Amino acid sequence: MNKKIIWIIDDDAIYQTIINKLIQKSGVFSTHSSFMNGKEAMTTLNTILEIHEEYIPDIILLDINMPIMDGWEFMEEIKRIKSKINKQIIIYIVSSSIAIEDRNKSKTFTDIIGYIPKPISIEDLIAIVQNDKNSEAN
Repeated sequence: MNKKIIWIIDDDAIYQTIINKLIQKSGVFSTHSSFMNGKEAMTTLNTILEIHEEYIPDIILLDINMPIMDGWEFMEEIKRIKSKINKQIIIYIVSSSIAIEDRNKSKTFTDIIGYIPKPISIEDLIAIVQNDKNSEAN
């Protein structure tokens, strides 16, 4: 099995701790990186695109409400640099927001595959990887 690279972009330190433990426990990811806002992640992504393309994440779990650069602003930046990215990045919104507007807005971005309410489970992580495999098989 080819293990995936996953990024967590979320400003909640407690959630970061929990999700990192779940990622390790799942055993389906080769590496994971955590970012406290979209700007940190975007800066790292731009650096990776210039130096080490093999470290581009396969999957991003993205929060909506964060300081500095929120999830929607991050998605706008992804659209801007998409032509430089040589692989598909699977992006899921993972949010505690129950606002229907947020769910609907997530559907306006073609790169967002789904919307997962917090708290995320180990089963959710495994399903994300299995869904990615299914899309590769098609």
